[in-house]
Amino acid sequence: MGQKVHPIGFRVGITEPWRSRWYANKKDFGALLLEDQKIRAFIKREYHSAAVPRIDIERTRERVTVIIHTARPGLLIGRRGAQVDKLNEQLTEICNKPVAIRTVEISKPELSAQLVAEGMAEQLQRRASYRRALKKSAQLTMQAGALGVKMTIAGRLGGAEIARNEKVAMGSVPLSTLDAWVDYGFAVARTTMGVIGVKVWIYRGRYSDFNMGSPGRVS
Repeated sequence: MGQKVHPIGFRVGITEPWRSRWYANKKDFGALLLEDQKIRAFIKREYHSAAVPRIDIERTRERVTVIIHTARPGLLIGRRGAQVDKLNEQLTEICNKPVAIRTVEISKPELSAQLVAEGMAEQLQRRASYRRALKKSAQLTMQAGALGVKMTIAGRLGGAEIARNEKVAMGSVPLSTLDAWVDYGFAVARTTMGVIGVKVWIYRGRYSDFNMGSPGRVS
């Protein structure tokens, strides 16, 4: 009937790990869930230039571990770790609990759907030609080793009076196959003419072909 399913949510618990990994009783669950949201929003807002597509959170009674996937770990860590110490203090204030920060470097940002979507959104905000940007982003992703890519942008493209959408697809993207490693990203470009939404699907292969100990690993 045309309903869309979030590709990562569809696979969570089967081939993708949960992004928040902890247990809480009914009384505390809502507060901890909101805290996770605050942590993610804070890091994305304050460290947007560090290219952070994903943040995993693990909790014990004594400590919160924040695992930050980043394409630019140098910006996040800072000189002699000064920046990461500052971030640690800021997150400790949010959690009221000791925080441990781990960084995971993304070696190929062109294969991270969220980073591709955010890069596309930045180009649209700089008033780049949307057709050229769309095609070039898809080609770079395929050249980086993807087996398939699909990108959609929607809104007042090129300042048009009526909103519409533009799509590009290369290779194959098997959305219904649970064993298929399909990464998904969404970003918003806020232009003077209005908001433009960017969606990206990237097919990287099958989980079984990678023999990954922990599925959903970003690299």
